[in-house]
Amino acid sequence: MKFIDEAKIEVIGGDGGNGCASFRREKFRPFGGPDGGDGGTGSSIFVVADRNVNTLVDFRYSKVHTGKHGEPGRGSDCYGKGAEDIYMRMPVGTLIIDDVNGEIIADLTEHGQTELLAKGGEGGWGNIHFKSSTNRAPRQKTEGKEGERRTLRLELKVLADVGLLGMPNAGKSTFITAVSNARPKIADYPFTTLHPNLGVVRVSHEKSFVVADIPGLIEGAAEGAGLGHQFLRHLARTGLLLHIVDLSSFEANIDPVKEAKALIKELEKYDEELLNKPRWLVLNKLDVLDEAERKKRVKDMIKRLAWKGPVFEISALNREGCQELINAIYLHLEEKRHAEHRAEETAMTEEARGISSIDPDDPRFKILED
Repeated sequence: MKFIDEAKIEVIGGDGGNGCASFRREKFRPFGGPDGGDGGTGSSIFVVADRNVNTLVDFRYSKVHTGKHGEPGRGSDCYGKGAEDIYMRMPVGTLIIDDVNGEIIADLTEHGQTELLAKGGEGGWGNIHFKSSTNRAPRQKTEGKEGERRTLRLELKVLADVGLLGMPNAGKSTFITAVSNARPKIADYPFTTLHPNLGVVRVSHEKSFVVADIPGLIEGAAEGAGLGHQFLRHLARTGLLLHIVDLSSFEANIDPVKEAKALIKELEKYDEELLNKPRWLVLNKLDVLDEAERKKRVKDMIKRLAWKGPVFEISALNREGCQELINAIYLHLEEKRHAEHRAEETAMTEEARGISSIDPDDPRFKILED
């Protein structure tokens, strides 16, 4: 199935049914009272996050989604039937934005999460509601309200723990194939990868994390060169970036340091927050170099790049150094999750202490030390 990560749609809630103005007419009851029923409610449109859906392709070609109208009320105190609500399924990680005012309507981060997109119109009132001690034969009724109408922009940001950055042909797809269950297309030409690939990396039977491989970036991507930065949004939710660099090139006109600096500059142009994410340097394709040349190139790379973070030397093709990298990634992610959990517990405790009805010495609101 074709990977589509953005779309624009229009959602229109169903209109409510009109109320009815009628009177009870039976034999021997010539002046029966009002018996007009209410109109039914129009259908609302909801969105449901589904982990089994991985693309927005259905919404690229189906742009208008309209709810059904409620039935009108009838005589004999018959109320109109309300229309059934519509549930649209979208991938987990979809961001739904109002295209008119830029408001974020929903951020689908969990499987089964349900959000309202367009509310259906309420049904109109029948004349049964307007009778009073002074008005015994009301002829008033109200019409059903129109359903809510919205133009929405859908953006899919894949949910992954680790994102892979690098120039085209740096070996990102080979790496994700070596360490996970993903099987992207691999070939010896630039831009083999045309859309993001996700792979689950199993550290042990119960320990795993998700890696996202996006198409390679080139200099000028922020201005739209190559595939542009259209896929960089998929790295926004990651907790760690792996900057994969190909050190095996023997061509004089290719400088890996210059390429690495250009990629960092593109990140800076696109999003400062993405640039400030934890980033590790992964030097790939070192199996084609002899030991002396390998040490020389690695040392030169770190020195010229002025790199201060972690550095890993691997060969994705024969999986040399990959296991050590996987273990280090998992430890980093676990420490990050633990720190976030502790921060959340501390915030809840501080909030509880601010409530006067809670005893600050209550052991339930104390931070437990490890």
